[in-house]
Amino acid sequence: MFLTADIQEAGYSEDSIILKDIRFAISRGELVGLIGPNGAGKSTTIKAILGILNYMKGEIEAREYSYIPERPIFYERITLWEHIDFLLSTLETDKKEFYERANGLLKTFQLSHVIHHFPESFSKGMQQKVMLILALLKKPDVYIIDEPFIGLDPRAVKELLQMLHKEKENGAGILMSTHVLDTAEKICDRFILISNGKLVSSGTMDDIRKDSGLLNGSLFDCFDVLTTGENNDG
Repeated sequence: MFLTADIQEAGYSEDSIILKDIRFAISRGELVGLIGPNGAGKSTTIKAILGILNYMKGEIEAREYSYIPERPIFYERITLWEHIDFLLSTLETDKKEFYERANGLLKTFQLSHVIHHFPESFSKGMQQKVMLILALLKKPDVYIIDEPFIGLDPRAVKELLQMLHKEKENGAGILMSTHVLDTAEKICDRFILISNGKLVSSGTMDDIRKDSGLLNGSLFDCFDVLTTGENNDG
């Protein structure tokens, strides 16, 4: 397994528990959707995996990963190209191949013209593209992606989906948190459904349908049935 999470309970303090009994694993070459509405606990689950919560009881095992946050984070007063150069300095990789890959990604995401500008001044969509480029350049075993479609234009979404498919074919494991259920249903191999900080169902689309009792239901309809009565304030 590339990523194994056994979260018995977690939160921002021992007196403020948000997650309970969430367990799952990500294998080589699969895209797993972490699904739930806003406030369900998806981002908190990712923070537990990253080890940045104040309180977490359980165990996380992960191979080398790239994390793409919902809200992009950059070093101040450092240009896009300087961010790329800094990333190279942290990796053991062929310099020429790295720069060729970087230039290719910059062209794909239409950012070649701003390589000497500061990402902090970019639009949200452009910033999201930069985070994607940096993550893809690292070529990790596992991608952990939090709400990747927010701020991306339709062309960028298409490019992202193509890149994720390629990375999956190359053997990477991908955990993608999203509330865009129609897209998730089309691209994910398995699903982890969370509501109110609890795991309500997991598995393939057939497993989710079986749990919900909707044998021909969409992911949206199945999730609606499985979470009826839940209070999503986590």
